[in-house]
Amino acid sequence: MAKSFAGRLADVVREPVITEKATRGMDQNQYTFVVDPRAAKPDIKAAVEQLFDVKVIGVSTMNPPRRTRRVGRFTGQRSKVKKAVVRLAEGNSIQLFPESS
Repeated sequence: MAKSFAGRLADVVREPVITEKATRGMDQNQYTFVVDPRAAKPDIKAAVEQLFDVKVIGVSTMNPPRRTRRVGRFTGQRSKVKKAVVRLAEGNSIQLFPESS
């Protein structure tokens, strides 16, 4: 595990990705999260296992290029985003949408 996240694993996972493709992945026990760009795969695995009390069997990451945006005559870039697709062991699941009663 990298030294930058030792003891601060809750800072690794930022938010779940809720898109049509990510929602379809939940049927195959795959969950997508936005993670810290400096996080390595072992950091992400340890953070998800600790936060959600599940067994992770695989982590895939993607670092897409930054997208440029224009507002009038000014150009800028969106913030850097790293996404991780986490595959859980059979029988484990993460409750992203709490049940309303």
